[in-house]
Amino acid sequence: MKTEDSQKIVHEIAESTDAPEEVVSQMYTDAVQAYQREARILDYVPLFAAKRVRETLRSRTASR
Repeated sequence: MKTEDSQKIVHEIAESTDAPEEVVSQMYTDAVQAYQREARILDYVPLFAAKRVRETLRSRTASR
C-alpha cells in the first residue's frame, strides 16, 4: 500500500474520532500487520484495518 494512502486514512480517522494522529497511526499499522499475517488476499487489508481502528476508537469514547 502506498504511504500517501495510509497517511490519508490515518488523518481521516484521527479527524473523525478526535484522536491524536500518532495513536491512530500506530493502531492502524498494528491492524494492517495483524490482517496481513492471516490474509490470503491483501487487497482489502487497508479497508479492514481502518474499520477496526475506527470501531476501537469509537468504543473507547462511548465507554467514557
